[in-house]
Amino acid sequence: MRRLHLLVEGITEKVVADHLLVPYLTSERQYVTVSVCTTKRPAAGGHHKGGVSRWSKLRAEIANLLSDSSIEVLSTLFDYYGFPADSPGMRSRPSGSSQAAVEHVESAIRGAIADARFRPHLVLHELEAWVLAARLELGKYLGATSLADALDRVVGDAGGPENVNDGPATSPSHRLLNTCPGYSKAQDGPAVLRRAGLAVVVEQCPHAAAWIESLRA
Repeated sequence: MRRLHLLVEGITEKVVADHLLVPYLTSERQYVTVSVCTTKRPAAGGHHKGGVSRWSKLRAEIANLLSDSSIEVLSTLFDYYGFPADSPGMRSRPSGSSQAAVEHVESAIRGAIADARFRPHLVLHELEAWVLAARLELGKYLGATSLADALDRVVGDAGGPENVNDGPATSPSHRLLNTCPGYSKAQDGPAVLRRAGLAVVVEQCPHAAAWIESLRA
């Protein structure tokens, strides 16, 4: 069996990976492990996990994982929104579609690491896009069908959950908070995705679907 390892941005992403991605990607030929990016290692010991502010820190984490020969494929689950500005490809992104821009950055990151086992993935534009894909389940979960209708309009106007943009006031997470002020990213998002299942993400998020299916194959 080969080992697929997912390096994720934070605890929320780990919960989603553990409950949705790991079962879907595990097969008789492959098992899956998950870790949260370590962002700081104090001299006194211990460590802090979640988020990344500089490419150098993320690169060191990736290199450390690739030093483990038991990992045959290493991939990532990080938000494209807020990704470190000093990362490869960020300053040379093509204008036009977000899909082309994120694929450009992913390709540049892969080239910078230069290890055939590494297959980076950035979520367009952040993990809350997956929650937008599960908006009908979110409305049921929160007992507010009008919420699902409102988010339907947001997604429809954008042309899909992954097209809801990365503006500081219009990102998927901000759209959710504006539409539902009591929404909790850490609790409600993973709970809704567990209830809805990965199928809604695969159906509505082409960039995510291509990545997920490539890892499964």
